[in-house]
Amino acid sequence: SQPQPLALLAGSCGTQFYQFANACLPARQARIKMAKILIIEDDAALSGSLAERLKAEGFEVSLALDGEAGLKILETSKPDLILLDLVLPRKTGFEVLSELKKRKETAAIAVLVLTNLDSPFDIEKALQFGVVKGYLVKANYSLDEVVKKIEQILV
Repeated sequence: SQPQPLALLAGSCGTQFYQFANACLPARQARIKMAKILIIEDDAALSGSLAERLKAEGFEVSLALDGEAGLKILETSKPDLILLDLVLPRKTGFEVLSELKKRKETAAIAVLVLTNLDSPFDIEKALQFGVVKGYLVKANYSLDEVVKKIEQILV
């Protein structure tokens, strides 16, 4: 079932709460749940699982299976957060980060890197772009932990 749109309910939820998916949430938490996330990940099974889980949590999700497709989506859509793999076909995650930094309209979008690259060199290289708000190595994190990290970044 699709989450219901946010509705300020002075009566049943109180003035500082919003109704979301039949529950009363603090306004800040409700805004996080309505955030737009772009997943740029070439592993179709992983990106599908991530998208399904994030949608169940109330996020609006777009998918791209390569870096070039992700940049194309960004021409018409502005997500609140990008979940980015670094090892991608057509344009690598590092190339995507470089493009994000160059473009005025994308320079402020938060990025959470989710990759298998775990060397200090790769981590430092990704962080140098200035838009990376978190760096997770896929093998070390569950879907629950990824969702938690996304929520921390969006607060």
